[in-house]
Amino acid sequence: MLRRARFWLVVLIVGLVLSGVTAFPLDHGSAWLVRIAERLPPDQCPGFVLDWLHTVRTGIHETWTRYPFIAYGTDWLAFAHLTIAAAFWGPLRDPVRNIWVVRWGLLACAGIIPLALICGPLRGIPFWWSLVDISFGVFGALPLLLAYRWIRRLERAAPAAAVERGAATAATA
Repeated sequence: MLRRARFWLVVLIVGLVLSGVTAFPLDHGSAWLVRIAERLPPDQCPGFVLDWLHTVRTGIHETWTRYPFIAYGTDWLAFAHLTIAAAFWGPLRDPVRNIWVVRWGLLACAGIIPLALICGPLRGIPFWWSLVDISFGVFGALPLLLAYRWIRRLERAAPAAAVERGAATAATA
């Protein structure tokens, strides 16, 4: 149970770290993504997706060229992802005692949905892209839910194990 809980926590941590480090080189990363999308056949990358990727790429490049200090905001975004990943070190070490961090992570994943649905339209984000953003909350919640399941089983098994340890200690005394 412990190994399974830790496995899903590591999956989440790796996802957060990868998400965080990819926010630092957003200018180069968006250019790379557009190049890949342009090479795909139209049935694998519809025109509206390619158009959006071009719009995003142009916006990032022009903004960062003219106003490089704006990139500092995505540096903080990257830092936030890395910091959130670090918060899961506690549950990784002692899942039962730190189950509250997993609950907090599930709450944060749920919070992605209203944020995307409210702020997306306010910022001119296409609805289909808001669904992509929402999927990050769903994909983040999946390993957390699986870890939570195993941690709860550990929690229920812990009192029985403590009783057994206590009986063994009393027998040796």
